[in-house]
Amino acid sequence: MADFPIEAVRARFPALSLTDKGRRRIYLDNPAGTQVPQAVADAVSRCLLTTNANLGGYFETTIAAQAVVDDAHQAMADFLGAESREEIIIGANMTTLTYHMSRTLGRTMKPGDEIILTRMDHEGNVSPWLQLAEDLGLVVRWLPFDERSWQVEEATLADLLSDKTRLVALNYASNLTGSINRVKSLTAIAKQAGALVYVDAVQFAPHGLIDVRELGCDFLICSAYKFFGPHMGILWGRLDIIDGLKAYKCRCSSNGLPERFELGTPQIELMAGVTAAVDYFADVGASAGEGGSRRQKIARAFEVSIAYENPLAQRLIDSLADISGLTIHGITDPKRLGDRVPTVSFTVDGIIPETIVRQMNAENIFLWSGHNYAWEIVHQLGIPAEQGVVRIGIAHYNTHNEIDETLESVHQVIAMLRQQRS
Repeated sequence: MADFPIEAVRARFPALSLTDKGRRRIYLDNPAGTQVPQAVADAVSRCLLTTNANLGGYFETTIAAQAVVDDAHQAMADFLGAESREEIIIGANMTTLTYHMSRTLGRTMKPGDEIILTRMDHEGNVSPWLQLAEDLGLVVRWLPFDERSWQVEEATLADLLSDKTRLVALNYASNLTGSINRVKSLTAIAKQAGALVYVDAVQFAPHGLIDVRELGCDFLICSAYKFFGPHMGILWGRLDIIDGLKAYKCRCSSNGLPERFELGTPQIELMAGVTAAVDYFADVGASAGEGGSRRQKIARAFEVSIAYENPLAQRLIDSLADISGLTIHGITDPKRLGDRVPTVSFTVDGIIPETIVRQMNAENIFLWSGHNYAWEIVHQLGIPAEQGVVRIGIAHYNTHNEIDETLESVHQVIAMLRQQRS
């Protein structure tokens, strides 16, 4: 933890110094979207002001714009451990890209084929496949998570697989429970059955190094705005798979990779921001002493940020667990801290989550209530979907003092609400 330069990191994020009527802000809404470094905003602005042109021409701005696009694909290849920037598909957001790829993959499926979906995923990795199944007459098999381990278990997946299974959609980490799945071993089981594996890594990407080649999956998707970048989705697809797919696209648009999957004029300025976000991680790794490649610097950045985030998460969990009638929905054992990201959700007996969140938001502590699109999780756990949970999500720019202030507020707000009820 001593290696993590928290003050230098915070200095990079202008939003962290903003106040409202003299009151500080505490950003714990990070699972829904993080703040951005100045370098990301500068990159977006610079692109708009100096390289603002469409692609495909021979003059200076269009050539420069193509370089921005190429750089973004290479940056994400480095971030995800991909073999080539041709494997990187950049689009509007995770959900839109997943809908697009689901329809493309649907061209390879037929009625009676089976797909497996988990009870642990964000709706962005559920609804596209459910609706594809409805359109094509596919059979949906549901994969629950274990409520003791808070993870998807390999044996449960193995029991659902058959020679008709065409795809397994998994998530890397839950946006409600924070639990990290053992994606590599789950993928290996699915691949033995001949199924494609599509991984939602949106919640894992801000908190751990992703290596798509090591995981062995076929697709992996994440969102730049969850790891300090602009609002864009990034989909990695294994080259031999995506090269054989027929994309939905305009007849006259390129059939090259990844262009055939990137519909319309790209959001070039946001791609510039994506590169800057990746380079931010590399800068953190360099400041921690790594002098190697961008990929190596990113890996080092995650080493030091995980070591910094985990004690904050455990402090949060331990203090919340002391509140009578409060249930944390996720891993609480300090020995299993490595099996979760620092997103902590809870409910309190007799208190609607929104009433807690509204009080804390009024204190300029930013966090969320609701199901947060973890629709299957709240239903499996029996949590009323219209109420959901209180969700607190830590990023590596949060401080110990912020966590302590937040915990003090949680304790006081719950005590106040209980007193009002009595």
